[in-house]
Amino acid sequence: MSIQTNVAVIGGGPAGLAAAIAAAKQGAQVLLIEREARLGGILKQCVHDGFGVLRFGEKLAGPEYAQRFLNELRQTNIQILTQTFVDKIKPHPLGWKINLVTAQGMRQAFAKAVVFATGCRERTARQIGIHGTRPAGVLTAGSAQFFTNILGQLPGRRCVILGSGDIGMIMARRLTLEGAQVQGVYEARGTPSGLPRNVAQCLHDFNIPLHLRKTVTRCFGYPRLEAVEIASVDEHMQPIAGTEERVDCDALILSVGLIPENELLETLRVPIDPVTRGPVCDQYGMVEPGLFCCGNAAHVNDLVDYVSESGEIAGAAAASYTEQPEQQHAQITAGQGIMYAVPQRIALPAQEIPLYFRVKEELGKSRVVIRVGETVLAKKTYLALRPPEMERIMLDLSQTTLQEGDEITVEVQPL
Repeated sequence: MSIQTNVAVIGGGPAGLAAAIAAAKQGAQVLLIEREARLGGILKQCVHDGFGVLRFGEKLAGPEYAQRFLNELRQTNIQILTQTFVDKIKPHPLGWKINLVTAQGMRQAFAKAVVFATGCRERTARQIGIHGTRPAGVLTAGSAQFFTNILGQLPGRRCVILGSGDIGMIMARRLTLEGAQVQGVYEARGTPSGLPRNVAQCLHDFNIPLHLRKTVTRCFGYPRLEAVEIASVDEHMQPIAGTEERVDCDALILSVGLIPENELLETLRVPIDPVTRGPVCDQYGMVEPGLFCCGNAAHVNDLVDYVSESGEIAGAAAASYTEQPEQQHAQITAGQGIMYAVPQRIALPAQEIPLYFRVKEELGKSRVVIRVGETVLAKKTYLALRPPEMERIMLDLSQTTLQEGDEITVEVQPL
């Protein structure tokens, strides 16, 4: 039996929950599709606090943050399908046709608008070129977190953590609290990849060593990991011959980056930003007419508060979506010193929009300037800027006349 709805939201994590609730508040009929048995996404296994400071003004654990939205979800008439996979999506006279794989068999759904809130996935050992066998004991940080926090099983007793991403540092602390010995956190870059607060609270407070400009080049042992080879790296992050050392361990935890999970969107041949690995979208999260993307599927965020914000924007826009003549857009370009800026384009006319960006390298006191031609739209001074920390500026375009094809440039100027 097929399902007909106004808005289909794919993904029941923080972005999907926010999008579904926002769409329902606009009066839309909403279908929420989640592949796991429970809603909440990654938040279910994040037992540490720090979530919701911006949105709720207090530090919440991941499940507590998710529960705020689940409580709100129960007050709506949103149709929820869990343990359901989206096999295919394609255009249809009714909008979009979605093929679903459920525990009861194949089903079809038809929606006027679709919101992709599929989140992101972790890079694995093979994606970063670690040599050696494939022994048990090599896990991503998220998998180690799932074993520890959900299954109650310690992934190892002597652990090496590769990468200083936030989840890697959080797991260094978590494993230490559970009685494991963390041999060290190794980072190929010259600076930590995660937030400074996690460096202080997770590593320094627990005397866990952080080794910069070092990486894992080889694994030893079979069927269980016995040791890893550590080597120093040069400025191009290539291993330096003669610097190798062996570190005994029975678990290698990888925290080496996240990739937006957009395979479904890619089958529709939408443009993908080569830097964010998410789709090119406007301030409403619209990728193309009737298709929206939000949260970590659009670009990897530092804070779940921003993930929820983008979900609400996309959900509300999807609920009010109607077919219309081709939309005019101004383009946003990452200028001097900027790694990327999101959204990549602005649907016209535009009002006030949140603009997210990251810088390419660590900077001291700096000024970020947003301009179109010689006209400055906004500027903001920062005491410091770092690539791991995403920044957000509210850009007011209500008094600015933009035309189709105008280029808005975001650049940073050291002071």
